Amino acid sequence: MAATPEMRASDGDRDRVAAALREHVAEGRLSVDEFNERLAQVYESKTYGELATLTGDLPDIDLHRLPATVSGQERQRPARGRQTGLKAAWAAWATASAINWVIWLIVVVTSVQWVYPWPLWVMGPWGAILLAGTIFGKDQRRP
Repeated sequence: MAATPEMRASDGDRDRVAAALREHVAEGRLSVDEFNERLAQVYESKTYGELATLTGDLPDIDLHRLPATVSGQERQRPARGRQTGLKAAWAAWATASAINWVIWLIVVVTSVQWVYPWPLWVMGPWGAILLAGTIFGKDQRRP
């Protein structure tokens, strides 16, 4: 049965129109104020006709095809983000390890007896997990 303007809209229909409006804001067709006004009207709408008037002055967007329009350059971002994340994780590990070794060294120098090198227990397991994640971690990009 074809949808007529008088037919009642579902929550899913309203969510799809809201998603389309968000996409139009991202594309620069709507300002944030216009988006907020229309979004309030979306959730107050009861029929397909009321929803259609909210997007009548905007081009159609196929929300199911959006990921296919991503350019090749934008697909590379997750890989760079993963590399940045790995660098940050290794930097945090190195910083925490260095601080622990400095504390241990201060304790050793100021005490008259040998102190067990406890920083190994801080940096060892953390570093092993980080190394395994770096070597065997899968790239998060999708084909």
